[in-house]
Amino acid sequence: MPKAKKKAETTAGENIRAKKREKLRFLAEMDYKKMVVYPLAVFLVALLLLAVHFPTLGIDLQGGVVVTAYGVNANPDSLAKELTNQLGVPVRVESFSGVNVKGVRIYAPVGTDPTKIIDAMRGEYPNAEYTHSEVQPTFGEVAQKQGIRAIIFAFIAMAVVVFLFFRNFVPSMTIIFSALSDMTIAVAMMGVFGIELTTATIAALLMLIGYTVDSNILLTTKLLKRKEDTVEGAYLNAVSTGFTMSTTTLGALFMLWLISTSQTIDNIAVVLIFGLLADFMNTWVLNAGVLKWYLTRSVSKGGSS
Repeated sequence: MPKAKKKAETTAGENIRAKKREKLRFLAEMDYKKMVVYPLAVFLVALLLLAVHFPTLGIDLQGGVVVTAYGVNANPDSLAKELTNQLGVPVRVESFSGVNVKGVRIYAPVGTDPTKIIDAMRGEYPNAEYTHSEVQPTFGEVAQKQGIRAIIFAFIAMAVVVFLFFRNFVPSMTIIFSALSDMTIAVAMMGVFGIELTTATIAALLMLIGYTVDSNILLTTKLLKRKEDTVEGAYLNAVSTGFTMSTTTLGALFMLWLISTSQTIDNIAVVLIFGLLADFMNTWVLNAGVLKWYLTRSVSKGGSS
């Protein structure tokens, strides 16, 4: 009986995988030229969006004043408009909540007197508790340089590992470009949705490198060192596994965004979601198209594939 049950479960699992492969077959049969052109077009659109509307730098990267008011339950947009009119400087307000605590954070430009913000708040919320902090522009500039340096070093380290692993220029460069495209699209979407570029979102972009390179290495390894008779068969095996990996990660990030009460965690989750959605396209369409072209050319020239 246990053997029969195990055999039935195996058969059910194979049926599920077969159905998944069948649904994804249209990707395997797509012309490699289209697979390359469409993602490149999206990448160019992302570059245009960045040129027109680059994400606003957060206070930790450009300097400014932060006032935290505990025990305040207010609409952030209405409060921001009211404070902007009273103080004569543009402010941004975010609400937060936690275990037995809730409140708002008011962000103001460099040079704003935090006591004036607190005085304006006390008029309507006299029982709230207030704290404030200030980030000088020099510290923000240091944070910017450190963030840029971290991204550059991460890319260099990733590129070295990829080249050492594959020892092949075209597949390696495609993986590196896919990671770059994922980050570019994620940053462009940050600008569109008004998510600030902060040290936290820079950390999310660094995390994105690891997530995206994983799926690209899976695909490249499957196709270059395939055991299947055809490139299509190897691709379907890789995409079936990769989609499962990525969708489970997206599900976890969506739940994190849904239940989080921290704006910082929300921003990290959203940036990673943008990047992973871009990775679906860049890995399973762009990278796959380049690999199809590369393997077809290798075969036509009599090289090993």
